[in-house]
Amino acid sequence: MKRINVVGTSATGKSTFSRALAEKLGLHYIELDNLFWLDDWQECPDEIFFARIEAEIAKAKNGYVIDGNYTRAIPVKWSEIDTVIWLDLPFPVNLYRSVKRAISRAKSKQDLWPDSNNQESLWRMFGRDSIVWWMIKTHKKNREKYLQMMNAPEYQHIQWIRLESPTAVDAFLEQLDSYVFDV
Repeated sequence: MKRINVVGTSATGKSTFSRALAEKLGLHYIELDNLFWLDDWQECPDEIFFARIEAEIAKAKNGYVIDGNYTRAIPVKWSEIDTVIWLDLPFPVNLYRSVKRAISRAKSKQDLWPDSNNQESLWRMFGRDSIVWWMIKTHKKNREKYLQMMNAPEYQHIQWIRLESPTAVDAFLEQLDSYVFDV
Protein backbone atom coordinates (compact mmCIF):
# COMPACT_ATOMS: atom_id res chain seq x y z
CA MET A 1 0.00 0.00 0.00
CA LYS A 2 1.44 3.37 -1.04
CA ARG A 3 1.03 6.45 1.16
CA ILE A 4 2.28 9.56 -0.62
CA ASN A 5 2.31 13.27 0.19
CA VAL A 6 2.91 15.71 -2.68
CA VAL A 7 4.37 19.00 -1.43
CA GLY A 8 5.69 22.21 -2.94
CA THR A 9 5.18 25.93 -3.08
CA SER A 10 1.84 27.30 -4.31
CA ALA A 11 1.31 27.04 -8.07
CA THR A 12 3.75 24.17 -8.62
CA GLY A 13 0.89 22.03 -9.88
CA LYS A 14 0.49 19.88 -6.76
CA SER A 15 -3.24 19.30 -7.25
CA THR A 16 -3.02 18.46 -10.95
CA PHE A 17 -0.03 16.17 -10.36
CA SER A 18 -1.58 14.54 -7.27
CA ARG A 19 -4.88 13.79 -9.00
CA ALA A 20 -3.05 12.25 -11.97
CA LEU A 21 -0.77 10.25 -9.67
CA ALA A 22 -3.67 8.95 -7.58
CA GLU A 23 -5.58 7.95 -10.70
CA LYS A 24 -2.61 6.14 -12.28
CA LEU A 25 -1.86 4.26 -9.07
CA GLY A 26 -5.49 3.60 -8.13
CA LEU A 27 -5.13 5.46 -4.83
CA HIS A 28 -7.47 7.69 -2.83
CA TYR A 29 -6.88 11.40 -3.48
CA ILE A 30 -6.88 13.78 -0.49
CA GLU A 31 -6.78 17.55 -1.12
CA LEU A 32 -5.75 19.34 2.07
CA ASP A 33 -6.97 22.76 0.90
CA ASN A 34 -10.47 21.32 0.55
CA LEU A 35 -10.28 20.04 4.13
CA PHE A 36 -8.76 23.24 5.55
CA TRP A 37 -10.68 26.14 4.01
CA LEU A 38 -14.18 26.85 5.27
CA ASP A 39 -16.64 29.15 3.51
CA ASP A 40 -15.62 32.79 2.99
CA TRP A 41 -11.90 32.00 3.39
CA GLN A 42 -12.22 31.05 7.04
CA GLU A 43 -9.54 28.70 8.34
CA CYS A 44 -10.51 25.40 9.90
CA PRO A 45 -9.43 24.99 13.54
CA ASP A 46 -6.55 22.51 13.82
CA GLU A 47 -8.46 19.88 15.79
CA ILE A 48 -11.19 19.76 13.12
CA PHE A 49 -8.64 19.91 10.28
CA PHE A 50 -6.64 17.03 11.74
CA ALA A 51 -9.80 14.97 12.29
CA ARG A 52 -10.79 15.56 8.67
CA ILE A 53 -7.35 14.36 7.50
CA GLU A 54 -7.60 11.25 9.67
CA ALA A 55 -11.10 10.52 8.32
CA GLU A 56 -9.89 10.77 4.71
CA ILE A 57 -6.89 8.55 5.42
CA ALA A 58 -9.23 5.99 7.02
CA LYS A 59 -11.27 5.87 3.78
CA ALA A 60 -8.15 4.90 1.82
CA LYS A 61 -8.13 1.12 1.87
CA ASN A 62 -5.47 0.73 -0.85
CA GLY A 63 -3.34 3.79 -0.07
CA TYR A 64 -3.56 7.48 -0.80
CA VAL A 65 -2.02 10.59 -2.28
CA ILE A 66 -2.20 13.65 -0.03
CA ASP A 67 -1.97 16.95 -1.89
CA GLY A 68 -0.61 19.82 0.20
CA ASN A 69 1.89 21.18 2.66
CA TYR A 70 0.38 22.28 6.01
CA THR A 71 3.48 21.67 8.12
CA ARG A 72 1.48 21.76 11.34
CA ALA A 73 -0.37 18.64 10.13
CA ILE A 74 2.81 16.56 9.69
CA PRO A 75 2.18 14.45 12.82
CA VAL A 76 -1.19 13.44 11.35
CA LYS A 77 -0.48 13.26 7.63
CA TRP A 78 2.95 11.65 7.96
CA SER A 79 2.09 9.14 10.69
CA GLU A 80 2.19 6.34 8.09
CA ILE A 81 3.57 8.12 5.02
CA ASP A 82 6.23 6.29 3.00
CA THR A 83 6.89 8.74 0.15
CA VAL A 84 7.09 12.52 -0.22
CA ILE A 85 7.15 13.90 -3.74
CA TRP A 86 8.45 17.45 -3.68
CA LEU A 87 7.60 19.62 -6.69
CA ASP A 88 10.49 22.08 -6.39
CA LEU A 89 10.06 24.28 -9.44
CA PRO A 90 12.17 27.38 -10.12
CA PHE A 91 10.86 30.72 -8.82
CA PRO A 92 10.14 32.22 -12.29
CA VAL A 93 8.02 29.19 -13.21
CA ASN A 94 6.08 29.44 -9.94
CA LEU A 95 5.57 33.18 -10.31
CA TYR A 96 4.27 32.84 -13.87
CA ARG A 97 1.97 29.97 -12.92
CA SER A 98 0.61 31.69 -9.82
CA VAL A 99 -0.29 34.88 -11.73
CA LYS A 100 -1.78 32.91 -14.64
CA ARG A 101 -3.78 30.69 -12.28
CA ALA A 102 -5.07 33.59 -10.18
CA ILE A 103 -6.26 35.48 -13.26
CA SER A 104 -7.92 32.38 -14.70
CA ARG A 105 -9.67 31.62 -11.42
CA ALA A 106 -10.79 35.23 -10.97
CA LYS A 107 -12.32 35.21 -14.46
CA SER A 108 -14.08 31.87 -14.05
CA LYS A 109 -15.52 32.66 -10.59
CA GLN A 110 -15.68 28.93 -9.88
CA ASP A 111 -15.54 27.66 -6.34
CA LEU A 112 -11.98 26.49 -5.70
CA TRP A 113 -13.00 23.41 -3.70
CA PRO A 114 -16.18 21.36 -3.72
CA ASP A 115 -16.94 21.93 -0.05
CA SER A 116 -16.57 25.73 0.06
CA ASN A 117 -17.80 28.89 -1.59
CA ASN A 118 -14.27 30.31 -1.91
CA GLN A 119 -13.40 32.01 -5.17
CA GLU A 120 -10.47 34.04 -6.46
CA SER A 121 -11.10 37.66 -7.33
CA LEU A 122 -8.95 40.35 -8.85
CA TRP A 123 -9.14 42.21 -5.54
CA ARG A 124 -7.92 39.12 -3.68
CA MET A 125 -5.25 38.48 -6.31
CA PHE A 126 -3.48 41.76 -5.58
CA GLY A 127 -4.26 42.06 -1.86
CA ARG A 128 -2.30 40.97 1.19
CA ASP A 129 -4.01 37.58 1.12
CA SER A 130 -3.08 37.00 -2.51
CA ILE A 131 -1.93 33.53 -3.53
CA VAL A 132 0.65 35.31 -5.72
CA TRP A 133 2.03 37.22 -2.74
CA TRP A 134 1.94 34.03 -0.65
CA MET A 135 4.00 32.18 -3.29
CA ILE A 136 6.54 35.01 -3.41
CA LYS A 137 6.89 35.02 0.39
CA THR A 138 7.12 31.26 0.80
CA HIS A 139 9.08 29.97 -2.21
CA LYS A 140 12.55 30.33 -0.67
CA LYS A 141 11.36 29.33 2.84
CA ASN A 142 9.71 26.18 1.47
CA ARG A 143 12.86 25.18 -0.40
CA GLU A 144 14.95 25.58 2.77
CA LYS A 145 12.35 23.75 4.89
CA TYR A 146 12.08 20.74 2.58
CA LEU A 147 15.86 20.50 2.12
CA GLN A 148 16.20 20.34 5.93
CA MET A 149 13.41 17.80 6.21
CA MET A 150 14.95 15.56 3.53
CA ASN A 151 18.08 15.35 5.65
CA ALA A 152 16.46 15.23 9.09
CA PRO A 153 17.00 11.96 10.97
CA GLU A 154 13.32 11.70 11.92
CA TYR A 155 12.31 11.59 8.24
CA GLN A 156 14.93 9.15 6.91
CA HIS A 157 12.33 6.37 6.73
CA ILE A 158 10.52 8.40 4.04
CA GLN A 159 11.44 8.06 0.38
CA TRP A 160 11.93 11.58 -0.99
CA ILE A 161 11.46 12.28 -4.69
CA ARG A 162 12.42 15.81 -5.73
CA LEU A 163 11.20 16.99 -9.14
CA GLU A 164 12.85 20.26 -10.13
CA SER A 165 11.30 21.20 -13.47
CA PRO A 166 7.99 20.91 -15.32
CA THR A 167 9.73 18.47 -17.67
CA ALA A 168 10.77 16.26 -14.73
CA VAL A 169 7.21 16.34 -13.35
CA ASP A 170 5.73 15.29 -16.70
CA ALA A 171 8.40 12.62 -17.23
CA PHE A 172 7.75 11.15 -13.78
CA LEU A 173 4.05 10.69 -14.54
CA GLU A 174 4.75 9.31 -18.02
CA GLN A 175 7.29 6.81 -16.72
CA LEU A 176 5.31 5.90 -13.61
CA ASP A 177 4.64 2.37 -14.83
CA SER A 178 8.37 1.66 -14.89
CA TYR A 179 9.18 3.61 -11.73
CA VAL A 180 9.79 1.47 -8.66
CA PHE A 181 8.95 2.97 -5.30
CA ASP A 182 11.13 1.86 -2.41
CA VAL A 183 9.04 0.26 0.28
